[in-house]
Amino acid sequence: MPRTTDQPPIAGAAEVELLIGGMTCASCAARVEKKLNRMDGVTATVNYATEKARVSCPAGIQVADLIATVEKTGYTAEEPTPPQPEPRQPQEAPEDPELASYRHRFTVSALLAGPVILLSMIPALQFDNWQWLALTLASPVVVWGGLPFHRAAFTHARHGAATMDTLISMGTLAAYGWSLWALFLGDAGMSGMRDDFEFTVSRVDGASQIYLEVASGVVTFLLLGRYLEARAKRRAGAALRALMELGAKDVAVLRDGREVRVPVDRLAVGDRFVVRPGEKIATDGTVVEGASAVDAALLTGESVPVDVTVGDAVTGATVNAGGRLVVEATRVGADTQLARMAKLVEDAQNGKAEVQRLADRISSVFVPAVVLLAVATFGAWLAVTDDTVAAFTAAVAVLIIACPCALGLATPTALMVGTGRGAQLGILIKGPEVLESTRRVDTVVLDKTGTVTTGRMTLQKVYVAEGTDEEEVLRLAGAVEHASEHPVARAVAAGAQERSEMGVPPAEGWGRVGSLPEVEDFENVPGRGVRARVEGRDVAVGRLFDTLPTELARAREEAERGGRTAVVVGWDGTARGVIAVADAVKETSAEAVRELRALGLTPVLLTGDNRAVAEAVADAVGIDADQVIAEVLPEEKVEAVRRLRREGRCVAMVGDGVNDAAALATADLGLAMGTGTDAAIEASDLTLVRGDLRVAADAIRLSRRTLGTIKGNLVWAFGYNVAALPLAAAGLLNPMIAGAAMAFSSVFVVSNSLRLRTFR
Repeated sequence: MPRTTDQPPIAGAAEVELLIGGMTCASCAARVEKKLNRMDGVTATVNYATEKARVSCPAGIQVADLIATVEKTGYTAEEPTPPQPEPRQPQEAPEDPELASYRHRFTVSALLAGPVILLSMIPALQFDNWQWLALTLASPVVVWGGLPFHRAAFTHARHGAATMDTLISMGTLAAYGWSLWALFLGDAGMSGMRDDFEFTVSRVDGASQIYLEVASGVVTFLLLGRYLEARAKRRAGAALRALMELGAKDVAVLRDGREVRVPVDRLAVGDRFVVRPGEKIATDGTVVEGASAVDAALLTGESVPVDVTVGDAVTGATVNAGGRLVVEATRVGADTQLARMAKLVEDAQNGKAEVQRLADRISSVFVPAVVLLAVATFGAWLAVTDDTVAAFTAAVAVLIIACPCALGLATPTALMVGTGRGAQLGILIKGPEVLESTRRVDTVVLDKTGTVTTGRMTLQKVYVAEGTDEEEVLRLAGAVEHASEHPVARAVAAGAQERSEMGVPPAEGWGRVGSLPEVEDFENVPGRGVRARVEGRDVAVGRLFDTLPTELARAREEAERGGRTAVVVGWDGTARGVIAVADAVKETSAEAVRELRALGLTPVLLTGDNRAVAEAVADAVGIDADQVIAEVLPEEKVEAVRRLRREGRCVAMVGDGVNDAAALATADLGLAMGTGTDAAIEASDLTLVRGDLRVAADAIRLSRRTLGTIKGNLVWAFGYNVAALPLAAAGLLNPMIAGAAMAFSSVFVVSNSLRLRTFR
């Protein structure tokens, strides 16, 4: 194949996306895909609904080579242009030219074909020479209205291909040509001619039979079907377009202490920008000045704004709902969470489920088979009845009713709507093959830290010895722990500081906690705790006391039985209190477990923590004790998942950390919390943008609903063709009725898929 020199080859085994033009049915997509896959080392997937080709190429293959191959097949191809930032407009985007063309052609054709159909179907309306008026009205419909079908059929014929347009063009032109012959050379043009419409094939004198209502009616019905199909496909991709348009268009960047508004694509990592109340955050970053509440509803579906302050991470496309913020950009362009979400959704929509590949294979051989069936039908009728008119009518009905479009649309339209709706709810489905896994899953393994729990140690309770003030224990312990970086120490210090700043009596009868005092002579005792001098006292926190008063020993045992970490606090050589800290269970985790059970899943808790902690968390959320796998190392999580699979279970895994990535990849279905690490997200099949475990249940429900819609569409599409073709060949369908049924079969499939937009 000739190579152009003005375009560099694709480096390595690269992936290229092409926009394919001129496809009118699933067999078109199958033909383009087949031609691309014949190129050395090329693997291509062509999606009829999205009109895109995803091509994997070896080194040395140029984009121009791929485009040339597509063009030699009879279609157009081009690389998609990156969206340019534009000021947000309140009105909707301009209508697609293809959509407008179909609507215009249908409107004119319907106005002209309507009288033709009425005159042909109702003998009482037939006046002398009515047939010549019908010809005058039907001709523009067949020639101009049906031009997209005839043009496509001619183009495909030049390249030795037959598609659905071939069937439509052959059927309508045959009906129109027969009518011309009967009118000009037969008896149909005589004054006083009458015609009776029948739903089945009738036997009459061929020279007096015209099919103008068939030719014009079929074209009109098909134009309506194409228009509704194109509009529905556009609506199906609306969620992805809306997601890609969520980001801010410009941003106030700080330059030498002054605010300068620039397009968002000119932001660089490290730039600092201002976000005022009500404005969208331009890109992912870290707050360096100010405090506010951030509304992420548009991006994650989370309705409750999240408080942020200095040091907190914020995500692009979320809305500043409170005070003024200064944010330092950490990720820009394609690296932002919004861009990655859009890429995941688009990849899923461009993919193909296994059931769709079967449908594509059928569609690729369907059209030639239908042409042969039409010829066979004509021959059989002619041999049995010796009636040319009946044979012709049955053959035309076979040509017109056979529509592989419903097969081609069954999977991609449902995928487009399902994945788009998921993106709106903070659920990212990575590919169509994921849907099959959600149907089979019967066990869901939940990582504890960061998934079921918050992943942060928090202050739970304070126990004190008799005669000791609870306020003083917490205040002195918080002061000492404030100088330590240990997670438990941070929990104690943060709890004490929080109560101090609140200035209100805490729960469980705590007294008012004053400001944390300064410390002197701080010392870290490795593996045992910390100590320092505070307000003239030698304060120790941790496991630095050999003996404890009886009530404190019982308190420590009680805390540890409940899965909490017990920290002993004392001063001047005497233990005075015990502080219990724990990784707090998320408020929504118990409800999430109930929802997972309602889906027929058995929840299993997996953690590296000790069994007491794990069982306490399991009890809090409603997981059975015998479904707790505790005290496992990160590398042992993979073996735990494998063991469950060896037991015959189909396992879903929900996690968020680097140590969960291998287990997520090992499970039949991996679900990563979007609040987790990039490694976990890359290894998963589904990404849950919010850190709410209930979204896992929503994700499985949505995936199952999408899969159910795909299967319903395919059952309809297969069933329609299996039932309709024999009826048409048997002469039980008038060609016009066949055309209407064929057009609306595609509309049904797309409309059924659009019901996924209402998923809650």
